[in-house]
Amino acid sequence: MNHTKERILDTAERLFAEQGYTATSLRSIIAEAGVNLAAVHYHFHSKEALLEALILRRSVPANHERLVLLDRFEREAEGNPPPLEKVIEAFVAPTLHMSRDPKSGGMVFMRLLGRLHAEGDLLPRILTAQSGDVLKRFGAALRAALPGLEPEELFWRVNLAVGALAQTLRGGSKDLETISDLPLSFDSETALERLVAFLSAGFRAPVPTHAIQESRQESQVAVQER
Repeated sequence: MNHTKERILDTAERLFAEQGYTATSLRSIIAEAGVNLAAVHYHFHSKEALLEALILRRSVPANHERLVLLDRFEREAEGNPPPLEKVIEAFVAPTLHMSRDPKSGGMVFMRLLGRLHAEGDLLPRILTAQSGDVLKRFGAALRAALPGLEPEELFWRVNLAVGALAQTLRGGSKDLETISDLPLSFDSETALERLVAFLSAGFRAPVPTHAIQESRQESQVAVQER
């Protein structure tokens, strides 16, 4: 990769992780990277395109690892759907493993993902555009692992799971130290085990009574309309 382009990407990744995407200007990236505005526009054209490029360079190897893991777990299941825990592990493990590898962005990229999750719809839009096929594959695996869960309920549980993953990527919150009376620490393997256990329990939790009542009412209306 061009050295100037790589320096811009590394600088933007660090500043976006520290300050957030919205609060970081192209001017500050240019100053930190020691390049001029023309170089940024030549390689990336815009701030959003720069963000898309730095996510793409990390997501391609991570998505490859996700699919390798999912393929392995499907083979091990011998024709049955892989267990829910394995589907979740295949999806979140590659991201958490980045924290141990500076070449993959280390904790910097993890914190960036955590920040972006809290900054609106920009990250989901980029990930859908870059990783749509991978997301569809895991959506199918989740539905196979949870055959009795209604689509709307699955949607909400995926939404909540993304929030838990984002908080984990950010490294937690200082407020949690006060609540738990423990200092925050991060180990990717321990985080993976805790996250898989937590998310699996959440996906398998009983459906709320209100949701069941709504589903029954919708079914009754559908029958009456026939």
